[in-house]
Amino acid sequence: MHSVIVSHLTKIYGKEKKVAVDDVSFSVDKGEIFGLIGADGAGKTTIFRVLTTLLLPDGGSASVGGLDVVKDFEQIRQTIGYMPGKFSLYQDLTVEENLSFFATLFGTTVAENYELIKDIYVQIAPFKNRRAGKLSGGMKQKLALCCALIHKPNVLFLDEPTTGVDPVSRKEFWEMLKRLKEQDITILLSTTYMDEANLCDRIALIQEGKILSIDTPANIIKSYPDVLFAVKATNMHQLLQQLLRYPERLSSYAFGEFAHFSFKGTPDTDGLVTYLEQHGLKEVMVKTADITIEDSFIKLLG
Repeated sequence: MHSVIVSHLTKIYGKEKKVAVDDVSFSVDKGEIFGLIGADGAGKTTIFRVLTTLLLPDGGSASVGGLDVVKDFEQIRQTIGYMPGKFSLYQDLTVEENLSFFATLFGTTVAENYELIKDIYVQIAPFKNRRAGKLSGGMKQKLALCCALIHKPNVLFLDEPTTGVDPVSRKEFWEMLKRLKEQDITILLSTTYMDEANLCDRIALIQEGKILSIDTPANIIKSYPDVLFAVKATNMHQLLQQLLRYPERLSSYAFGEFAHFSFKGTPDTDGLVTYLEQHGLKEVMVKTADITIEDSFIKLLG
């Protein structure tokens, strides 16, 4: 059963007719963690705003829980949870006051759905009398998630929920999402972090409003068509320049402390090492690289 269905969705902004979402289609199964993966400006937030009924689409259609985002927007707002990219709770209210306010807004109480947020709330309970604006980034994130869950939504939308959050809080956040999934809550999230893509059940790679690929992270990696190598030398800038000039180069780019490289034809690592050394590079090392989601994304971008 699909919790979310998006069909040929289009959104255009302003007099310049900027296409923010370009004929996008995908579906999300009930109880699935589905990720929209892409850089800033790729169209992720616009898609979320349409699905959460904050924007009207300019073309195509979308439904959440079987409800149309245009015709049934009032019902959808009662059955979803939404955590926008920017912290949007009341900064002058305390943790407890924010939670009580959002519970009242949806005609429920904190006590009624406490079991759903208990694992998260116990971490912020020591700060329940602190104003939300005075919380750390990780604590703000946990409070925002509690407020999004307090009415027990069927679908949870999280727009770049871990941006600007420390690595420990990011790990804790993903552990929370896995527990929410066990309670059959459908989760749609967007992120610019490629490592988080591997934690989703399925992902959609998006760039400039277009979907490049939709599949499980494992299948996207498996579909990478080339043999990929990691190349290292003492001077990274010079290495990248020489790789660009190598006659048998198919692609090359910086990747951490290495350059990732692929050949046009049959790989000849010895020939590559000789070429680089002849052009002044020292301590050259070439080895087979493990392909990542980021490599697949770069390949799809061409």
